[in-house]
Amino acid sequence: MPHGPDEVGVGPWEGPWPTGEQYDAQLLAEGDRRNVVDRYRYWTVEAIVADLDTRRHDFHVAIENWQHDFNIGTVVRTANAFLAAEVHIVGRKRWNRRGAMVTDRYQHVRHHADAAALAAYLHSLDEPVRLLGIDNLPGSAHLETMQMPRRVCFLFGQEGPGLSAGAREACDGTFSIAQFGSTRSINASAAAAIAMHGWIREYADLSDEAAWRG
Repeated sequence: MPHGPDEVGVGPWEGPWPTGEQYDAQLLAEGDRRNVVDRYRYWTVEAIVADLDTRRHDFHVAIENWQHDFNIGTVVRTANAFLAAEVHIVGRKRWNRRGAMVTDRYQHVRHHADAAALAAYLHSLDEPVRLLGIDNLPGSAHLETMQMPRRVCFLFGQEGPGLSAGAREACDGTFSIAQFGSTRSINASAAAAIAMHGWIREYADLSDEAAWRG
């Protein structure tokens, strides 16, 4: 490695082992080389998910999967970083997990046959969630000036064609991200990151110790 430590993570635990059901005996014995923040070193996956579940945010992320889009893994990884409530895969159930960098283990991921099924699920929750699609469509609200709902699911279409006709029909509304160059659209995973960070700026508690700063 030209920069940074040669190995990611930490080696075997030195000294008496800590007690608690959250600890993984194998990780304590062999070391923890996972890409997790320090507070979760040596914890089991189940314990990490349970702790994350106590403070997940109120936004969801969904992406259509009709062409095995390689962006999905990156979207899942970003959703994990911003602590989304859930990630929804619409269309094909199988998706390329490489870009997720194993973060899908810590993120609730649901599958829906189509956007209508996704919308029905979101609207049926005890506290209903609005489904907003992102697409450069006439009448789309500007992300930069819109009043973003607290309980919202951002739906992204395939790279290239954007939202399918069925997705547009199922959405409660659409929004777009301001662009000023020559390209028609930006990468779907980049758009997802911008939307999620917009929610974080609006609603996340940045004074909380859980706001990890690196």
